[in-house]
Amino acid sequence: MDYKQVAKEVIKRVGGKENISHFEHCSTRLRFSLVDNRKADVAKLEQIEGVMAVKMTAQCQVVIGNEVVEVYDEVVNELGGTVNGEGSNQSKEKRRIGSVLLDFLVGVFQPLIPAIAGGGVLKSVLMLLSLIGVMDSNSEAYQIFMLIGDAPLYFLPILVAITTANKLRANMLVAASTVGVLLLPNMIAMMEEGTALFTFSLQNVGYSYQVFPAILTVIVFAQVEKFWTKISPKPIRIFFVPMMSMAMTAPIALLLLGPFGFTLGQGFASVILTIFEYVGWIAVPLLAAILPFMVATGMHKAMVPYVITTLGEMGKEILYLPASLAHNIAESGACFAVAIRTKDKKLKATAISAGISALFGITEPALYGVTIQYKKVLYSVMIGSFVGGAFIGLVGIQAFVPVGPGLASLTMFISEELPKNILYAIFGLIISFVTAFIAALILFREKKDPEETQQNVKPIQVTDNNEVLKSAVKGELMPLTEVKDDVFSTKIMGEGVAIIPVKGELYAPVAGKIEMIFNTNHALGMKLANGAQVLFHVGIDTVQLNGKYFESKVSVDDEVKQGDLLLTFDLEKLIDEGFDPVIVCVVTNKEDYAVEMPSDAKHVQVDTKDTIMTIKKVGE
Repeated sequence: MDYKQVAKEVIKRVGGKENISHFEHCSTRLRFSLVDNRKADVAKLEQIEGVMAVKMTAQCQVVIGNEVVEVYDEVVNELGGTVNGEGSNQSKEKRRIGSVLLDFLVGVFQPLIPAIAGGGVLKSVLMLLSLIGVMDSNSEAYQIFMLIGDAPLYFLPILVAITTANKLRANMLVAASTVGVLLLPNMIAMMEEGTALFTFSLQNVGYSYQVFPAILTVIVFAQVEKFWTKISPKPIRIFFVPMMSMAMTAPIALLLLGPFGFTLGQGFASVILTIFEYVGWIAVPLLAAILPFMVATGMHKAMVPYVITTLGEMGKEILYLPASLAHNIAESGACFAVAIRTKDKKLKATAISAGISALFGITEPALYGVTIQYKKVLYSVMIGSFVGGAFIGLVGIQAFVPVGPGLASLTMFISEELPKNILYAIFGLIISFVTAFIAALILFREKKDPEETQQNVKPIQVTDNNEVLKSAVKGELMPLTEVKDDVFSTKIMGEGVAIIPVKGELYAPVAGKIEMIFNTNHALGMKLANGAQVLFHVGIDTVQLNGKYFESKVSVDDEVKQGDLLLTFDLEKLIDEGFDPVIVCVVTNKEDYAVEMPSDAKHVQVDTKDTIMTIKKVGE
């Protein structure tokens, strides 16, 4: 791979350097916060050699895979090192509060993982060495290295202060110093003895290992700093702004923000324990089974704040990381099964490489390279994840380090209080791998070569058993692969087309029976006379609106004819609130039906009289 060329192309397709306000990377992805997401050319990004996939959520996520660090370095070189944190560019695009919040949380918590994971793995390795008799847990060397490993979590408020200040474009060192007041030994001693500030008593709170007190403090600090920067004379700004910002923010943190943040963190941990009390072990396999979809859409990153907060509050995590162990290893098992079954040399090489990566906790290469390309492999991964997750949930495995669970990081499950925890993790790993491997070995079928298919299969002819679909809306026809939602663009849900509407009305494209209507009215399903099941989905992530702006004009079991109005939606309001209004039309039981689209079905204007799809049952 030509890393420099990939970097140049990626920068160009995200809208250029001037469109980048924040840039970072995780284990497999380049993560861009853009000034205007609409300037990102997703279709062209996905065509770049070396790019596995592109995810447009709160950030523009360009999936590279195992070589992400090399590409990241070249992007930094191309940017001239000017956008390695929050740059001067600010987003001008109107964004939903959920997207803004997720972008903020990921920006704050994602950079913390290397330090916390490094320290956590060091502690778990020390415990392993103690268990096998290589080190004495009472020795000074052991105690010193344990303290080294504990340092990232102990000083978590300082680390959080730095990342939060970086995200808010505040002075990181002054912000860290302000939060550091909460950890000063003399300050802790004064609070333990009982002290007051301006006649108000300071609560005796231990802020080490805490997250929320630091976040709240830096949010206030950033606003105070902006205020003093604006009114301060420039000659004295270098010391006056930090002095006044610290002097104002630190007391507020001691009196209000710190205690409130501490209580918030305790409540957060209590919620998790309450969920487990009522839902129980079944939560682990259920989460493990849906992780392929969460990772594919990037929503698994929303779990990072939960994991780090829980580890800080409880010293352990009992849901996401154990479920991730089952999912990661299931991805590996399924990939190795595909490598054995396939005759395609390219797929075999991809499956082996992706299987090895997943075995060590990096699942994106497996997910994008194999799993979502083949529905039966996806089913196999879900089966392996659920079965392995069920065992893991039943025995109550606990994780102690925020790192991707895999073969090399199994020490994250070592506990002096729970000596069997690591053994259960190993059993869970084996169960997940074997189950997914066997399932994929049985279910996986090679896709037919497209050229061979074209030679051997005659074009679909319109007969009485064919269903010819007109456009459900008036608008611009576009390929399904360009839809900014992986569930649809990767055709996991089925084959079909997408339409960018110009009017908020959805009509029946063919006669059929209404089988399903989402309670939010943003999607519905029809069954056609030949048995094909067609799903219509209005907008991306519009389920979040809970039915707002949508009105169904039909009911379940209604018989409709071509041209009947199915539902209406307020197109302008969807766009104003930042939602992509694209309408997806897919055949969900595509394995039983052949789907043919017009050869010019790319960015052409259509109305309800134009044919967009022909469906025929396979074998007829």
